[in-house]
Amino acid sequence: MKLITAYIQPHKLTDVKQELYAKDIFKISVTNAMGAGQQKGYQESYRGVDVEVNLLKKVRIEIAVNDEFVDTTIEAIIKGARTGEIGDGKIFVTTLDECIRIRSGEKGKDAIG
Repeated sequence: MKLITAYIQPHKLTDVKQELYAKDIFKISVTNAMGAGQQKGYQESYRGVDVEVNLLKKVRIEIAVNDEFVDTTIEAIIKGARTGEIGDGKIFVTTLDECIRIRSGEKGKDAIG
């Protein structure tokens, strides 16, 4: 079992969801995030005052999958999120020691579904 965490551009969320749904991956969590990377932010003028924006808006997607879906999930995220420009995001894959479905008490692979 793996937890796949991806940080992507907010405007690419719909494309990523469509790619995941096409691969029969429906169980995802999405949160708004802010971060800095290679883009290093930008300068903006707000009410006549120059403001340096270091943290840029991103979307964090978390998907718990069984081992046989790891590559499929990663490919779908890349296909939906890639623009070829700096700031496309990152994908992290971590091992899950345990997963428990609260409703039924199922554990492991059965709990992820």
